[in-house]
Amino acid sequence: MKINESEPFENGANPKQEQLGKFTTDNQGEFMTTDQGLKINDDQNSLKTGDRGATLLEDFILREKITHFDHERIPERIVHARGSGAHGVFELYKSMGKYTKAKFLNDTSIKTPVFVRFSTVAGFRGSTDVPRDVRGFAVKFYTQEGNYDLVGNNMPVFFIQDATKFPDLVHAVKPEPHNEIPQAASAHDTFWDFTSLMPEAMHNVMWLMSDRAIPRSLRTMEGFGIHTFRFINDEGKSHFVKFHWKPKQGVLGLAWDEAQRIAGKDTDFHRRDLWEAIDEGHFPEWELGVQIVAQEDEHKYPFDLLDPTKLIPEEMVPVEIIGKMTLNRNPDNFFAETEQVAFHPGHLVPGIDFTNDPLLQGRLFSYTDTQISRLGGPNFHEIPINKSIPEVTNNQRDGMHRMQINKGKAHYNPNSIGGGCPFQAMISEGGFSSFEERIDSNKIRRRSKSFFDHFSQPELFYKSMNADEKRHIQDAFAFELGKVKIVPIRQRMVNMLLEVDQDLAKIVGEKLGLTPSKLPQPITGSIPADGDLDHYHSFKEKLPINDAPSLSMATKLPTDIVARRVAVLTADGVNDEAFTKVKKELSDLGAMVTIIAPRHGFVTTKSGDQYPIDDSLLTAASVVFDAVYVAGGDSLKTLSSNPDALHFVAEAFKHCKPVGADSDALDFLKKAIPEIKLPAKGVSTKGNLQDFVKDIQQHRFWDREVNPVVPA
Repeated sequence: MKINESEPFENGANPKQEQLGKFTTDNQGEFMTTDQGLKINDDQNSLKTGDRGATLLEDFILREKITHFDHERIPERIVHARGSGAHGVFELYKSMGKYTKAKFLNDTSIKTPVFVRFSTVAGFRGSTDVPRDVRGFAVKFYTQEGNYDLVGNNMPVFFIQDATKFPDLVHAVKPEPHNEIPQAASAHDTFWDFTSLMPEAMHNVMWLMSDRAIPRSLRTMEGFGIHTFRFINDEGKSHFVKFHWKPKQGVLGLAWDEAQRIAGKDTDFHRRDLWEAIDEGHFPEWELGVQIVAQEDEHKYPFDLLDPTKLIPEEMVPVEIIGKMTLNRNPDNFFAETEQVAFHPGHLVPGIDFTNDPLLQGRLFSYTDTQISRLGGPNFHEIPINKSIPEVTNNQRDGMHRMQINKGKAHYNPNSIGGGCPFQAMISEGGFSSFEERIDSNKIRRRSKSFFDHFSQPELFYKSMNADEKRHIQDAFAFELGKVKIVPIRQRMVNMLLEVDQDLAKIVGEKLGLTPSKLPQPITGSIPADGDLDHYHSFKEKLPINDAPSLSMATKLPTDIVARRVAVLTADGVNDEAFTKVKKELSDLGAMVTIIAPRHGFVTTKSGDQYPIDDSLLTAASVVFDAVYVAGGDSLKTLSSNPDALHFVAEAFKHCKPVGADSDALDFLKKAIPEIKLPAKGVSTKGNLQDFVKDIQQHRFWDREVNPVVPA
């Protein structure tokens, strides 16, 4: 598609959607054909030598169908295999021309089409959506100047500093090779063996042990570019930049016990949640923020900007919000779009460039290599979901799956036969030019000493958590390390926690029956055979701040209940207000309300009206909801004698969720939760929807975990 780069995308049109439409088909009302367009008369039987005879090799329809089926699968991603995607648009709030010449970050009238893929890291394609894991957060911007990919995670730091350690990290976290166990889990010997010998991983491990690793929804997690990139303006001036995606739905997590139960109840929990939210018009939104650091301030901070295991605390460099992304359309076909989309941190537009971050530099090679392997060759850019909106015009030819038909005989440069086409573009015409950076150094395999502060930021992260978040981190370490069979690995990891926080090490140690002790320097196992041991000593830099509230999820609660899932328990004889008031008012506030009864079909209210049931107690599970409301009336007799109804409420209470009830439902609540002492936080018992809504906004009441009394 040729576009006029001097003009924005016209009239709010979505040129990517229009482009994809040319490749989209619909079989509705059509005859079945072979891949060659031949109409098929019989798709029920193969061609045989008589009714009970042998199948004939000449059956080309059977051969085509079976051959295509046999080759339907492609290699899954080495990491980030399990993913969910959606289309959307990015809208710029204000021009960033002071810092970057990227056109989509300069013109506020442009709505840039995007495709986003969220993913888990460790599990295979068929694994659960809710393991304790890092989540991928990759955004493809279909800009006027070509595709720009911001390929990040829901955590702002990474486990390692140098790309050469990435295969080791992935080998360690993946299922162990002798028995292919465990799936989608870091709680096993090889991961913690590696981690306990790699202190540079400690910062990311702290995030992994926090509630960030078990998000409530893909819609309620932050995204980060991880690396420090560059903005380049029209004058060629460079600024360092960190990218942030901040969800307008708030940042919310699951309880660990809840996540484990969801894994059994609904493996597709996150995928289903995203799909249904978009399908019902609850379009999730994220604001794009940037942290800008002047080139001359590169060495201003007590950490290295090129170190991917470090972040810049927002309290030191505020995040400037510059735009908003809205996901508003589900894919038409999972394989064609979500599975075949190919992200790459090297897909740039003028005005954005790299730094010397050694992990980023390695990714620039790895991503091309893996897409070639996964998608069958170098032409993966021709797959519709990967096509740029500007037409591709270069001298690349041939290769597997080539779709573009190039006219003319000159496919080299320079040429005269083709009039010199395609032409090189001057910088003023939009041609890409790498940032000119002076390089004067020796060729060496070594890491900067500035990378060896492995513990100041993990300490800052832990100190910035509230009491509930700290408890969850303690419990997560105890759970994960409790799954480690080799005790010396457990001990080494507990010892390393001393470098982060003494109380944390002591508490985790007590849970594991271990006493932490100081590790000798150097504590890293990542040392070259001839490495200078003094160079590899870890240290802890004094940071200018003692805590960073921006790191806590407790400061990022939503301000509404839009797209929050609320279960309303009913049975025959329920008060009419359950539908005329409770469901209506919650739905009017944007909540996704599900009516649940002992059986499917319809429920009859006190007045004799009938309403359809959305789900039954046989198939519904409290763990997939954010809150539960018990409607009053004669229905309470039925619910009180139903073990599934009692368990539903008890389990929701155990997982610290808001519970609401009509005033006549008190006896039911006391039966479901015998130990409950009313009034209780997060339990509204007067049928006051305002109180219930406030509780839903609060998300969880974690202090219920301190003295657990509900064995649900």
